[in-house]
Amino acid sequence: MSRAAVPGLPSRHPIGEQLPAVYADDDFAQRFTAGLDTVLAPVFATLDNLAAYLDPRVTPADFLAWLASWVGAADDPRRPVELRREAVVRAVELHRWRGTGRGLVEGLRLALGVHAEVTGDGGAVWSSTPGADLPPPSTTGPVVRVWPGREARVDPDRVHAIVRAMCPVHTVCRVEILPGPPADEGR
Repeated sequence: MSRAAVPGLPSRHPIGEQLPAVYADDDFAQRFTAGLDTVLAPVFATLDNLAAYLDPRVTPADFLAWLASWVGAADDPRRPVELRREAVVRAVELHRWRGTGRGLVEGLRLALGVHAEVTGDGGAVWSSTPGADLPPPSTTGPVVRVWPGREARVDPDRVHAIVRAMCPVHTVCRVEILPGPPADEGR
């Protein structure tokens, strides 16, 4: 898509009509300003529609990467445009959930179109009894189960990269890639 000069695009604000009356019948002035109108028409069209350029739901596809950079969203041009738009719309919300199971599940869904669940929290242990022994620390950490969603195949390398990027640094997450939904999904 190009926002350069568009042949035949009329200007909503023709310069020739805004000149003083003495130039209204001047053929040269009218032709000269018509040439400027051709150059300025795309600029006026862009400014008139600026709100649409800043709304990720309707912006031209080539602007999505630019908008994603504003809100700190990762933009992958290989993904379908609808998912890229949703990722930009929901970027601020996902930043709020970063490092949580919910954020990881949503991040995987938006990035890869897969379904996921996180079991285990990898969090701290505590006791309500003063002086009691602490429970033994978990050796496994959280388990991230991923299965196909929109596409029939799950890319393990991309899943592992996203999990590494979105899990807290102190937590070791184990990833399981399943052929379909877990058997106990109907909880």
